[in-house]
Amino acid sequence: MNLILIIMILALLIPIYEACKDNDIWQKMLAFASIATKTSVMILVISVLRDDWMIGVVGVLILSLGNASLMLLAQILKRMKIIEN
Repeated sequence: MNLILIIMILALLIPIYEACKDNDIWQKMLAFASIATKTSVMILVISVLRDDWMIGVVGVLILSLGNASLMLLAQILKRMKIIEN
């Protein structure tokens, strides 16, 4: 159980490193979307291991709403012409 969580945390560090390294806003947004997805999957794994469905509901909400907010932010930035295609 602990080994799985340690591996998931190490996999979470990869997009954090990419977000800090790159100056391109689209790459940063992709990295943050990846972080949100990996975090929600970690929460779902923990909820299954603890047999706690309330934690699982939070993981599902993060998984469904986290990436939607990033896509909304991308559309707002595109419409404001802050970022060119």
